[in-house]
Amino acid sequence: MNAVCDLNHFAKAKFDEPGRQRALDRLKVVDSRAEPPFERIVDLVKTTLNAPICAVTLVDNDRQWFKAFRGLNVDHTPRDVAFCDHAIRAEAPFIVEDATKDARFANNPLVLFEPHIRAYLGIPLKMPDGYIVGTLCVIYQEPKAFSEHEIAILQNFANLVVGELELRTIAFTDGLTNLLSRKAWRDRVEAEIDRAGRYTNAGSILLLDLDHFKSINDTYGHDVGDLVLRKTAEIVNAVLRKHDIVGRLGGEEFAVCVANAPASVGFAVAERLRAQIAALAFPDHPGLSCSASIGVAAFEPGATVDALLKQADEALYEAKRMGRNQVRMGESAALPSWTD
Repeated sequence: MNAVCDLNHFAKAKFDEPGRQRALDRLKVVDSRAEPPFERIVDLVKTTLNAPICAVTLVDNDRQWFKAFRGLNVDHTPRDVAFCDHAIRAEAPFIVEDATKDARFANNPLVLFEPHIRAYLGIPLKMPDGYIVGTLCVIYQEPKAFSEHEIAILQNFANLVVGELELRTIAFTDGLTNLLSRKAWRDRVEAEIDRAGRYTNAGSILLLDLDHFKSINDTYGHDVGDLVLRKTAEIVNAVLRKHDIVGRLGGEEFAVCVANAPASVGFAVAERLRAQIAALAFPDHPGLSCSASIGVAAFEPGATVDALLKQADEALYEAKRMGRNQVRMGESAALPSWTD
């Protein structure tokens, strides 16, 4: 029996790509470093199902990116040739027994060339919010019929992947602002600095501290203080690009990595953040206003996260010393600073 999944069986109206992409973005996992739980899962899948190729695949805007994989020599491929792009549109296991005899895939470059896909089984990774962010898949280079037992095994492993993604979200996300936690932010920025060093990309670190935040808590209470923190996080998310990295380091301190852009762009982003935070209005709390001081440090050859944070912190301290509600650049970059 041909077990190829009929995509027409599923109502296309249910596939909300913008919502699905936002769900993937919320996980903040694409382009992250290798993590042992996912590595162990693909090792177990490969061994248990005797699969030459297996992957935890996350389907991003224009590519499929492999969080963990075995048997492949790349960590992503274009989305428009991805079998997994078909799988995420299904609510059931997506099965191809012989890609050379399937009109959708017979001329696919992943079939005609490396890795010479013939049989494919992908289990959608459906998160608790209902969105499918990717698949756990196995690939064979010979035609294959998949048994119900094999499908059930891969489904159980897919459930483990979803569980790990949920745990990762809890561990790596600040509960109040939904930004990256301090550890998660550092891990992501370390990876970005490594990438910048390999490709000589520019970038900068912004360290942002809300001015006189203790007095806000003392005067209006911690619930209002939490509101200010959430509003600040909303502004930061609205200003930054998708691939910039933002986290809450603790208390009223936030950190941003402006990736793959010159330090002048980082400085301009910092100034925009400062201006928008200063313009925040709180109609339910007359007299409440807030501002932020921001220090900026430019990427330098051999720089570490700690060194860049130290440089940004020194610039932040200078902004505080000069009267707050200002942006200051670290000494190593020859850029001007300005205030209102």
